[in-house]
Amino acid sequence: MSDTPNGRLFFRSETFRVEAGGSARRRHPRVTGRSLTEPARDIPIHAECDVLVVGGGPAGTAAAVAAGRLGARTMLLERHNHLGGLSTGGLVIWIDRMTDWSGTPVIRGFAEEYLARLPRDAIAGPPREAWGSRDAATAAWWALRTAAFHGIVTHSPTADPEWMKAAALEMVVEASAEPLFHAWGAQPVLEGNAVRGAIFESKQGRRAILARVVVDATSDGDLFHRAGAASSDDIEEADIHHAINTSWMFGGVDMEAYLRWRAEQPEQFGAFLQRGREAHGLFEKAFVSWRNDVALFMGPRMTGFSAVQVDDQTEVEIRSHRLMLAHLAFYRAHAPGFAGAWPLLSAPQLGVRHARRLVGMGAVTRALWDGRVAPDEIGVSPSLSPRFPNVSIPYGALVPVTLDGLLAPGRHLACDATSHSFLREIPQCWLTGQAAGIAAALAADSGVEPRAIPVRTMQQALLRQGVHLSPAIAAAG
Repeated sequence: MSDTPNGRLFFRSETFRVEAGGSARRRHPRVTGRSLTEPARDIPIHAECDVLVVGGGPAGTAAAVAAGRLGARTMLLERHNHLGGLSTGGLVIWIDRMTDWSGTPVIRGFAEEYLARLPRDAIAGPPREAWGSRDAATAAWWALRTAAFHGIVTHSPTADPEWMKAAALEMVVEASAEPLFHAWGAQPVLEGNAVRGAIFESKQGRRAILARVVVDATSDGDLFHRAGAASSDDIEEADIHHAINTSWMFGGVDMEAYLRWRAEQPEQFGAFLQRGREAHGLFEKAFVSWRNDVALFMGPRMTGFSAVQVDDQTEVEIRSHRLMLAHLAFYRAHAPGFAGAWPLLSAPQLGVRHARRLVGMGAVTRALWDGRVAPDEIGVSPSLSPRFPNVSIPYGALVPVTLDGLLAPGRHLACDATSHSFLREIPQCWLTGQAAGIAAALAADSGVEPRAIPVRTMQQALLRQGVHLSPAIAAAG
C-alpha cells in the first residue's frame, strides 16, 4: 500500500492488462446500429410486497433479512440458484477484515450472526484472542493465510461456500422473506420519479413484482442505472479493484506444505512465479481456503474489460477457464503440495469488482478518512491502513440524489474510486445491505420515501439488530 502524489491510497496487487481486440481475443458480433421494435404487451404481476430486494448477494441477503425481521413483506429476487453472490458463487471465500486495527470487531450485526451459524469445520481464521495482535511471528503466520496485514492479525476468515449458501437461505426464510430464484431483475417499474417494483425475466417469461420500496442489490447498479439515476465509473489503473476474473479451487492439495515452501524458500517461490508468468503470461499464487486440502485461486486479475458488456464478460470467462487448467498443470509439476491436485470447482459467478457507483445524497470519499463521524452514520468500516482511523459510512451513500423509492447498498454505493477499494468487500456489503433493508422496511411501513426516514429512528433500529455504530452515535439514545 502506498500514497500517490495526489494523496490517494491504492490497494496494490498484481493485475494483468489485456488489450481489447488483441490477437488472442475472440471475435464477437458487434453492435450493428440496427434495432427491432418490440410490440407493446401486458406483463403479468407476479407478486406485490412492501420491500423488493433485487440481487441475493451479500448486500441483498442482509437487506432481505433485516427488512423481514422488521415485519415488512419482503421478496428477494436472485438470478442464480443460491444466495451469497460473490462470497459463495464467486468463490470469494476469503472474508476481508471485520475488525479494526486494534482488533475490535466493527462489522457486526448480520455479518457476525451469519458467520457464527457456520459449523466449526466450515470456517477457518485466527482465534478471537489473536485479533489485533502485533506479535511478529503470529502476524507472519497469519499473513500467509490472508488474515494479517501491516503486521497486525485481523478477523479475516475463510469459509465453506456451500455452508454459507445454506446459512444465508435459512436466515432469509426465518425472517419470513421470500426468495425467488432463477429470476433476473431486468427493468425498474417507474411511477414518475419513483421506483415501485421491478420486471424480471424467467422461464415463465417477463413478469413484474410491485413494491413500496426497492433495494437495488445487483452490485452493478442495473436498476438505478436503467431508472435514470446518475452514476460514476472512473477507476484507478494502479488499483486492483476494477479487475475481473473467474475464481477457482483445486482439491487434493497440501496447503501447509505449500505455505512452508513459500515461507522458507522465498527465492524459489519468486522464481516459480516468474516461470509461471513466462509460460502463461497471466499467473497467480494460491491462497488458503477453509481446509488444508483445498486451494483457492482468486485470479489472475484481468483489466481492460467491462463488467457490463456481455462480450467482455464472455471473454473473461474463456480466458479464466483456460488459465485454470494451465495453472493446474504448472502447479502439479513445480509446486510442493500440488502433485495430486485436481480441479474442484470453477466459480459459477464472474468475479466483478467494479462497474458503476451511485451518485448519492452523500458519499464516502478519501477526504473523509480522518475519523469524522457522519451524522447519518449507518455503520463503521475498518480503514485500509493502520495510519487511518475507522471510516464512518453515511446513509446518504445509499440514496440516489433525485430518484425515489430505491436504495443502493453494496459495491455500487456512492463513493470515490479509492474508497471503493474497501467498500466493495463482502463485510462492507453486509453492513450497507443490512442498513438498506432496515431503511426500506421503515419507509414502507410509514409510507414515506427512503430519503425521508428520520436518521435517529434508523440508527436505533440498526443498534437493535446488533450493528456497531460510532460511540457518539450509539450513545445518543
